[in-house]
Amino acid sequence: MTAVDRIYQKIKCSRRYVFERKDFDNDASYDQVGRVLKKLVDKGVLMKIGYGLYIKSTINSLTNKPMPTHPGGTDAIMREILRLRGVDFEMDAMSLNSINGESTQIPASIKYKWDPKFFNRNLKVGNRVLSNRQ
Repeated sequence: MTAVDRIYQKIKCSRRYVFERKDFDNDASYDQVGRVLKKLVDKGVLMKIGYGLYIKSTINSLTNKPMPTHPGGTDAIMREILRLRGVDFEMDAMSLNSINGESTQIPASIKYKWDPKFFNRNLKVGNRVLSNRQ
């Protein structure tokens, strides 16, 4: 089994949607992992959203461009990234009320706040940008 096959099977069988480059350290050497991840990004199996961060994707039949496969959308991807990095974060009040069922209004996008000492990067998933400067 080649490195491409091992990493592809690991991604396909995983319940996670967000992956770091270091998740595949046991499957191949550092350079091989980089080449395999680039190949999978080119095929549309993964999307690169930041330095060392990848998400599962599929090719959109209308635009022929990759799109995230997470059923919760980009907001769920953002939460998964922050949890993966071990960052304590807060959501704005309107989003919390909507999620807890206390309000029938649904916000257009969820705003997150966290300590920039623990996570100081900008990540882009589609048109959505995760930044502490919101």
